[in-house]
Amino acid sequence: MAEEFDKERREFLKQSVLSVGKTVYEYYEQQKEAPAEVGPKEPPVKARVDWLRPPGAVEEELFLDRCTKCGDCLPACPYGSIKKDLATGYPVIFANESPCHLCDDFPCISACETEALLPVGDQTEVRMGLAVVSRADCTADQGCRFCLAKCPVGALSVDFLDAYPIVDQGKCVGCGICEQVCSGVNDRIAIKVISGRFEATKSP
Repeated sequence: MAEEFDKERREFLKQSVLSVGKTVYEYYEQQKEAPAEVGPKEPPVKARVDWLRPPGAVEEELFLDRCTKCGDCLPACPYGSIKKDLATGYPVIFANESPCHLCDDFPCISACETEALLPVGDQTEVRMGLAVVSRADCTADQGCRFCLAKCPVGALSVDFLDAYPIVDQGKCVGCGICEQVCSGVNDRIAIKVISGRFEATKSP
């Protein structure tokens, strides 16, 4: 009787092991066939269009033809103002974050070997864009004069009859310093630089 009981016990254990093994095998087979679970997708990064080309940039169509996206102008900028556009890979400047500081020797231009950036005589010859004032957002009527004080080329002024800044289009180089200053002292940016590429499309 004891021998028969041991035999039945061994057979039971054997079947149990086989059953567990079969269950495990089937589970892993199902896992291989099942599609991998995908977590919530990150929202796509919205590409910014409020950028400026570095100083000395040639006309936009020619710039896109000449620029190889090598990135040599990025480290050449001592202020780290030039970034690589995440959408296109071309060099850009975001004025409200880090504008062009109009270096005396323009190292970014010197670093460009494809003539996408051409030499300029001095900072007054740079044409990156044009500053535009939003009177609705400007706090000049409350005494703010920060953009005037920081403009490196004297392109901003005020008339004694009007508190709001006036942009001298002949002097403005579109460096973006006024925009960055405004973003740092006001809740809403009241002066923004329109890129030269947009200005070019307005010309007859």
